[in-house]
Amino acid sequence: MRVVAVLLAIAMACPVRAQDTGAGDRPSAGGPTITATGHWEARITPDRATLSIGVQTEAATAARASAENAQKQRAVIDALKSLGISDQQISTVEYSVYPESAPTTADERTPRIIGYTVSNTVRVDVQHVDRLGAVIDAALGHGANAINSLDFSSSNEDEARRAALALAVQHARGDAEAMARGAGGRLGELVDLTSQAGAPPIQFGQRMAIGTAASTPISPGSETVAVEVVGRWRYLPQ
Repeated sequence: MRVVAVLLAIAMACPVRAQDTGAGDRPSAGGPTITATGHWEARITPDRATLSIGVQTEAATAARASAENAQKQRAVIDALKSLGISDQQISTVEYSVYPESAPTTADERTPRIIGYTVSNTVRVDVQHVDRLGAVIDAALGHGANAINSLDFSSSNEDEARRAALALAVQHARGDAEAMARGAGGRLGELVDLTSQAGAPPIQFGQRMAIGTAASTPISPGSETVAVEVVGRWRYLPQ
């Protein structure tokens, strides 16, 4: 998939002159130049995922709520390790203890605490996206009651981007050669070549559907790596 935009900037003494748009756009002293812009897009499929798995417990005292939470979260982590998830792939990102208060009446000046809620959330790095459904099922089956912040990524993003850059350069040069032939000349040496910043980063959105099947269905889908290059070559009249 590609979109190619080209810009012809040929400065010739006579009979055609390129429009002067500023010092940065003027051809070099070596003669007229041709500038071409190449775009290329490549599809990429994520093979990794990260997600947050939380355990929330409630009890009459903070100690009891914390103890119950620790027991459940430990069971969740052990279940994840049984699937091949290592300690380095599990990290605590949130732990909180806060009181639950009953609604106050007209005679009560301070809230009345009726219990405590403990929340413990870990971030899990799943290096094989095909195991994600089993990870979610194992966590929910061992006490987790919150799954969120599911993000996908790809281990070959850099490889795909560099391949797209090479193809974008090929198409920019092809357009520059076509322009040179159309102008009655040929393409000379490369003057400069740059990649344009500003392409949006790859972001894989959440695509998860938790159902009643034996394994939670996960669809990572695919995303686009988009690149742009700008090259400038010397124009050589025949």
